[in-house]
Amino acid sequence: MQTLIPINVIIGDRSYRVKIDPKDEEIVRRTLKIINDQIIEYKTQFSGKDMQDYIAMVILWYATQVAASNASATLADGVADTLQKMEEQLDKLL
Repeated sequence: MQTLIPINVIIGDRSYRVKIDPKDEEIVRRTLKIINDQIIEYKTQFSGKDMQDYIAMVILWYATQVAASNASATLADGVADTLQKMEEQLDKLL
């Protein structure tokens, strides 16, 4: 069983203590930077909102990025499968 390490993370203006797998620390920190940078960008674009509004906008933005990435990967897999089948059919003809 892997030992989890406690880290402090800051999202917006709040600090949270979470336990993560040591091998995931780098990606968690990178993700936090992306999230906090996006919060700052939204605060600049849409002044006058509260932190919960900015965090909600970032969650929607991030989830959309992930969904678009997954859709692209699925499409690429489908294209690769089709090309493989075409290649196999051409090999049979030759």
